[in-house]
Amino acid sequence: MLVEQRERLQSGIFITFTGNCRAALTFYQTCFGGTLHFEMLDQAIQGYAAIPVVSASLISERIVLHGSDLVHNEGRRVGNYLAIYLPCRDSIERASFIDKLVSQKSAVKVSPDEQAKFIEVTDIFDVRWVLGI
Repeated sequence: MLVEQRERLQSGIFITFTGNCRAALTFYQTCFGGTLHFEMLDQAIQGYAAIPVVSASLISERIVLHGSDLVHNEGRRVGNYLAIYLPCRDSIERASFIDKLVSQKSAVKVSPDEQAKFIEVTDIFDVRWVLGI
């Protein structure tokens, strides 16, 4: 039995940033296109250089990303346990995404094997991406 669209659970990617959520989602918009929406606090709070983003979303044809500057009490920890998987149509589209995601991170040198099923890159916001074909 098929579940109707309105009854399906929808998952999304939620990334916690530490004060650079606006910059990160704006960067991802240059990579994937789409529409941005930001909900901000009404005033600055201690520990943040600018008014923090409470909730943000980027909605494009290929991906939906959500984020916030507000971190859990234990803080944000960068680790290798999580990556965003993005299925690509072909190796040309994947190469284009790689160029966009690492274009501003000069330390990253990617010489992808065009036939590899998965290629992992890390962007300037320390977010890991697995690009598959």
